[in-house]
Amino acid sequence: MHAILNGRRAAAAALTAALLVPLSACGATDENKDDAAATPAASAPASAPAKSANLTVLAASSLTDVFKTAGAAYEKSHPGTKVTFSFAGSQELAAQVKQGSPADALVTADTKTMDGLKADTGDATVIAKNRLVIAAGKGNPFKIAALKDLADSKIKVVLAAPEVPVGRYSKQILDAQKIEVKPVSQEPNVRAVLSKVELGEADAGLVYKTDSAKSGDKVVNVDIPDDQNAVASYPAATLKQSKNAEAAAAFVAWLSTPEAQKILQDAGFQKP
Repeated sequence: MHAILNGRRAAAAALTAALLVPLSACGATDENKDDAAATPAASAPASAPAKSANLTVLAASSLTDVFKTAGAAYEKSHPGTKVTFSFAGSQELAAQVKQGSPADALVTADTKTMDGLKADTGDATVIAKNRLVIAAGKGNPFKIAALKDLADSKIKVVLAAPEVPVGRYSKQILDAQKIEVKPVSQEPNVRAVLSKVELGEADAGLVYKTDSAKSGDKVVNVDIPDDQNAVASYPAATLKQSKNAEAAAAFVAWLSTPEAQKILQDAGFQKP
């Protein structure tokens, strides 16, 4: 009797084992299929095409000429991106940022203005430096040779307003030399100062070296010794209000690359 029961139990066990083998084989096959399908997806490179962007960059007036060249170079090496510049005095640019003017990046002619906008910008990076010169009228009829000559009441001197970076630098170097100058006008940006001298409406003005160099024979450049001069720094930063954050960051980063630095230095700007 026991032999018969044992035989039946052995047969049932054998049948169960036979049924389980194909089921577990099917399960292993499906799992392997899932693993095989997942492997290529995980190793596939994520290469999304570059997105096009229209960038608006607020920039100091003294960058007008060089940034037109830089913008064209950037667009050439970044197909699909268009860069539009809005040039003005740094203090005017700061006002535009605070008013929420739509823009993506900002470049000022001083760190003080940029520091005052920390709540509105990303981290700033100095991309170039500049120095001041005396721009004397065509032919330099008053034979201006140094800062002290600007104190002569016969010479009509034009300066930038003190809230403008170049105006602040001008006051700084004149005060340091204890030179009192009574300007016939105070202009909103460096280009306006230079224009007054070029047009003969003033005999001299304090401007950036890079701006005066563009005037040809319309003005005579009188260098200011380094120990009497001021160094202007140009910081660049993205704006937090930008709708093209990634593209704006790429442009600001590009300004520190060898390609952009060569363009800036060829225009007379100094290394940052």
